[in-house]
Amino acid sequence: MKISFKKIMLKKKFPLAISRGISGDNHNVFIKIEDEGLVAWGESCPGKSEGAENAEEVISQLNKLIKVGIKDKSIYEIESIARDMKISPSAYAGLDIALWDLKAKKAKLPLNELLGLPLPKSMTSLTIGIMSPESVKQRIPLLFENASTKFLKVKLGSPLGLEADKAMYKQVLESTKGYGLSLRVDANGGWSTENAKYMIDWLSDKNCDYVEQPLVEGNEKELKTLYQSRSLPIFVDESCRSSSDISKYHDCVDGVNLKLMKCGGITEGLRVLSTAKAFGLETMIGCMSESSISISAAASISGQIDHIDLDSHYNLNPDPSWGASMIKGITMPSNNFGHGAHLKN
Repeated sequence: MKISFKKIMLKKKFPLAISRGISGDNHNVFIKIEDEGLVAWGESCPGKSEGAENAEEVISQLNKLIKVGIKDKSIYEIESIARDMKISPSAYAGLDIALWDLKAKKAKLPLNELLGLPLPKSMTSLTIGIMSPESVKQRIPLLFENASTKFLKVKLGSPLGLEADKAMYKQVLESTKGYGLSLRVDANGGWSTENAKYMIDWLSDKNCDYVEQPLVEGNEKELKTLYQSRSLPIFVDESCRSSSDISKYHDCVDGVNLKLMKCGGITEGLRVLSTAKAFGLETMIGCMSESSISISAAASISGQIDHIDLDSHYNLNPDPSWGASMIKGITMPSNNFGHGAHLKN
């Protein structure tokens, strides 16, 4: 088994502004595994809160893991070693994706079939970051002129306060007339408990399906108060990094958002979904700044997920990978063996 890495800058069509700042172009690490004449691909998107702030840290951590020796070990054994070594989830996710891609290719099956999962059936959201009402007017037509999906995720939690959030959302409502869209809101922890309660009530009669991460990570003790009087479903994202977090908040949220880079890949991602289902929670799958490779891996497990937010590769110019594409609004993996994606060059 030969494992190699390639660092590539992903260039965005539009930077994404959220409550914590603006995300522009970023370097991701692409993992290539060659074994028995097959080539498998994975992708890691670095993240400070995920334990690997840049591409160099990702490569360094994975090299340490590989030096320990992973040949002839199962995916579950390798994951256990990575946990013991405290390899960051965003670094390990790329290797985990590549290992599952290889396993499915050896079995000559698409990854979803190897895992016994259906193809995705829910449309993805497209995402609009925090911006002025005037920018909303310009962005909505660009997002949806060639898109077949009917869902829009709106980032709120503006540093300028609730009036800025309300002004932006009102313009979203105005600018999406005629598109027949349903809206979802993600505050990325940008509200206080008081402001979150106010905004959830305000949004409840304004075509909003649910609110994601209303409170900042670390303030989960306030979720129960918010949950008891909620007028819209509440999902957590940053507050749910792994399956072990779900038992802490299962009685004060309606659902959880899985991200492969946040939990460490497909192996732990499947545990997140199983645990959420066991507690009767709804599920969502999202992404960071990722190309078609990790998006294809996520799409391969999204057939059992209620809400889909796999759209980061649509915002790349260009996408260095080939893989999942939008078909009738659904981010759909190819029908090739494995997760079906690969690096173009």
